[in-house]
Amino acid sequence: MKKTILTTLLVFASSAAFASSVFTPVHLSEATTTNAAVAKPAATKTTTGANGQTDEIGNTKIQNAILQIDNAQTEISNQLLDLKTKYADVDAQYVSVKAQRKALKKQVSQAEKRLRALNSTKEKMRKNML
Repeated sequence: MKKTILTTLLVFASSAAFASSVFTPVHLSEATTTNAAVAKPAATKTTTGANGQTDEIGNTKIQNAILQIDNAQTEISNQLLDLKTKYADVDAQYVSVKAQRKALKKQVSQAEKRLRALNSTKEKMRKNML
């Protein structure tokens, strides 16, 4: 019984320790607005085509796509951290409940054994009285 209580306390203590050390990444959009040393996109060159329209030679569309992918990656990594934390909590609860179940099953079997012993003793005493 003492072992199960100690195991349960250890599981809860370890889950609390893991929960307090959760990493929270910084969003890329927040970093670009607060950090002045962020790399800026390359300068775009424009040329005038035959029809009088300007054509962009730079990579602004690709850079925007990369930023969108970075933002999506950051969101997914945040979701992954949340899911891992929830999984660790549920797993700790599962281990604790499993240990409690095992201890209670042992107590039930011991109580049943005592009842059987008392019943057999009672029957023996009745036979000796007659």
